[in-house]
Amino acid sequence: MTLLAIKYTEFKPCPSLSATFTAKKKKENQCSTKNMSTSPLTSVSDSRYFQPNFLEKVKIKVHLTGLRYKNTVLEKCILASKKNRRISLLKTRATKREQHCNIEHLKDRNQQNWVHFVGVGGCGLSALALIAVKQGFEVSGSDIQWSSFMDGLQQAGVRLHIGHSTLNIQSENGSRFPNCIVVSSAISEDNAEVLHAKSIGIPVYKRDYWLAKLTENHTLIAVSGTHGKSTTSALLAYVLKAMGDDLMAVVGASMPQFPGGNVIWGDGPHFVLEADEYDGCFLGLSPYIAVVTNVEWEHVDFFQDEEAVKTFFRRFLKRIRVGGHLIICGDEGTDSVGARSLLDYTSEGSKPEHASGTMSVTSSDVDGYNIITYGISSTNEWHASSICPNSKGGTDYVLYHKGQPLANISLQIPGAHNVLNSLAVIATVTVLLQGRRQVHELINSLKLHLLDFIGLSRRFERIGKIHGCDIYDDYAHHPTEVYFVLQAARQRFPSMRLVVVFQPHTYSRLAVLKDDFAVALSHADHVVVTAVYSVREAGPRNVCGKDLATSIISSTSEYIPSLDDVVDKLALEICKDPLREIVILTLGAGDVNTVGPKLLHELQKRLCIA
Repeated sequence: MTLLAIKYTEFKPCPSLSATFTAKKKKENQCSTKNMSTSPLTSVSDSRYFQPNFLEKVKIKVHLTGLRYKNTVLEKCILASKKNRRISLLKTRATKREQHCNIEHLKDRNQQNWVHFVGVGGCGLSALALIAVKQGFEVSGSDIQWSSFMDGLQQAGVRLHIGHSTLNIQSENGSRFPNCIVVSSAISEDNAEVLHAKSIGIPVYKRDYWLAKLTENHTLIAVSGTHGKSTTSALLAYVLKAMGDDLMAVVGASMPQFPGGNVIWGDGPHFVLEADEYDGCFLGLSPYIAVVTNVEWEHVDFFQDEEAVKTFFRRFLKRIRVGGHLIICGDEGTDSVGARSLLDYTSEGSKPEHASGTMSVTSSDVDGYNIITYGISSTNEWHASSICPNSKGGTDYVLYHKGQPLANISLQIPGAHNVLNSLAVIATVTVLLQGRRQVHELINSLKLHLLDFIGLSRRFERIGKIHGCDIYDDYAHHPTEVYFVLQAARQRFPSMRLVVVFQPHTYSRLAVLKDDFAVALSHADHVVVTAVYSVREAGPRNVCGKDLATSIISSTSEYIPSLDDVVDKLALEICKDPLREIVILTLGAGDVNTVGPKLLHELQKRLCIA
């Protein structure tokens, strides 16, 4: 099937915020909360660990000479933490003598400040830890198991711990403690390090607060959306860097073309950030440009339904700075999955206006920002036409702006979803840089760099090839993501047998979206479903991988719980006819990515290939 044959309406997928620092923002959040359903979600605007009253009372003065943007967040947090800890020490000294918590030495401002990250193995917190290292601070971190992101941290000199313990947040002789602790959204309130830190007066900050302070002095470009935000933010950061922008960037996946993995460290004013909606993390940001790729029900353990997701995104749009920009997919159907519906809520009484074949949406004075749409439909300000596969395994299309053709664009990365991602990048770059260059000059430069982008790790990543077998891996763990990556695989390998190994990620997601997974996976020739990967869920489990396997009707399927057994089964089948053309595609957000390398090694061994 070629990309032109894809009908965007064929597949219909199933349907934490830091404390605010001004009265205006507090009132805004209260108004937004009134519109939400009475569920645990409504409490996300108040951080579980951060005491808002403290920072409202403490006036922090930071001298930025020479560092400009670099040390703002840490200096503010560290200075606040020192005062907070001295106050807490006076209050608790009588009852905590047995702990021997001598932290008076923290008054010494000449001593290197120490920040500890709990959950440091994740893509988000590992990036913040690496930035803290580059800012010149002593950094440590802990997680329950080692991850690839920790490799770079170890090389950077971060002191890492496997497992959570109170010993992780004190020096060897027990006389020194971190100035503050930053916590991942995945860390529970009863974590040993969090409880101990709070008991001895060490401030504990959630990731959303830390990100807000880190980015507040930059021109922030926050890339959000249920799907596609990692690729879009990485592509945007890559293109800007290639065009000479000395930016900062944090992306939620490893990028082979970034020397820092998922971080770009620069001295310029621009900061590209993948803005995560989970736990309301993006609600603490104040972006100059907000990109919304799509909006759909995801993170079902946090959001009770799709409307709850949209509520959070609407609150996010209210965070855009006055004079800023909203860049949003304006299509309707599978390709936009709900993003356009947010436009009805950007300003009271505001409706899209159609003129000259393009959709021109203007915001009200209350909103204070401009709206730019992109998509496949010609009603968008930026749109793509004549989409087709190219010889590089990617996609070509004709770029239009306000109904006028501008350029032929080529991508190495396949799939209709990546056409949309590239359009978001083009729209964003022109907003950022059009004052410095003419539009045609910008587009000509963009063309070259868009073509050079090779993609992210675990985003249709090629693991290897042996005889007639190609092995790929992708992070897709939602029905819409599964659908689009299978369409991309069909685009690149139209005549080859497609075998998918799918590892469901979390029981809650599988329970809610099982039928939609079954529909999406039916686009493969054969599906192997493994046991559910879930490390953060407790409670009843009334669904399993076998239930999904039996729900897939249009394709053959089987349930093999163990990943090692999957490798053995596939190796046995492939070795029977090693020259047969076949694509093995592993999908999921867990450890299913280990299957591809193991399978490749096993095939090399059995087929006696060095």
